[in-house]
Amino acid sequence: MKNSKIEFLRLEDCTDSAYVKPKSMFYMQNGVEKRWDVIDAHDSVAILLFHKELDSFVFVKQFRPSIYLKNKDGYTHELCAGLVDKNKSLQKIAHEEILEETGYDVPLEKVEKITSFYTAVGFAGGCQTLYFTTIDDSMKVSDGGGIDNEFIEVIYIKKDDVMEFMFDEKIAKTSGLMFALMWYFKIYTCKD
Repeated sequence: MKNSKIEFLRLEDCTDSAYVKPKSMFYMQNGVEKRWDVIDAHDSVAILLFHKELDSFVFVKQFRPSIYLKNKDGYTHELCAGLVDKNKSLQKIAHEEILEETGYDVPLEKVEKITSFYTAVGFAGGCQTLYFTTIDDSMKVSDGGGIDNEFIEVIYIKKDDVMEFMFDEKIAKTSGLMFALMWYFKIYTCKD
């Protein structure tokens, strides 16, 4: 799947959503009453995938309306990721997202937690738990691409090319992807 055709229709206020709840928080700080508008949103998991045989990182590329409003393209390169909206362990949700989005069936015990951190702290503050796993061709069971009406493209970036990719400002990337790659090169590759 290459960039699908996007036709902008309209922008409306969000009055009801299963995913986000706009709220205003009122609080006192040093005797001063303040207001801050926030979004109550789900936490998430994200997974850095490294394909051993291809010596490549595996990312997903998908359309994000919020990015479209900024750059009129809207396609981002991201880690495989998903919302924590099921009554399952975070590791199991990460495992399912890998299968749905990329088509790799990774043994659950191979999905290793790196750390957790907060995202979009200025307005949402969701906690994202970051995982890492290596994959190979024997784990490939489908093309991936997401479920239902998701249109996700699986992207392979050679390890030797990933620094150029990281600093190419023409390619929209997420902060989680950038952090995960920093972890890989600064921590993971120095373990031995």
